[in-house]
Amino acid sequence: MSTHLTPGQKALLESALRLRQQDLDRRLAAQQGGLSRAEHARDVLLQDGDDAPQRDADREVDLALTDLEIVELGRVSRAIEHLRDPDFGLCQDCSAQIPFDRLKLEPHALRCVRCETQRESTDRGAAPRAAV
Repeated sequence: MSTHLTPGQKALLESALRLRQQDLDRRLAAQQGGLSRAEHARDVLLQDGDDAPQRDADREVDLALTDLEIVELGRVSRAIEHLRDPDFGLCQDCSAQIPFDRLKLEPHALRCVRCETQRESTDRGAAPRAAV
């Protein structure tokens, strides 16, 4: 059971998570103009003008940013639900306590820095990297 986070620290994290959730909801609504993701992509593609290649690129960038924000929104929402669990703030890989300073920066963090670094280096090794 995790007791390293005080009720005050958990309240600060919850506040930060809820603010981020509201910000992401607002940004997604503004990006999509009240349309579904597919409808929005279609609208971008069908805009008038002779810049079809640019519109294709804009649409891809727009969809990629939307995807990233949707993924983050899911993480934030799960963290809000998980905040009351006794194991909130414990690394899901090694069960070590995630320091409060890390959680302040990324309240939806699931891993300690050591495990996240190891996971990222493993992920990079599995995927081909572009030459720089």
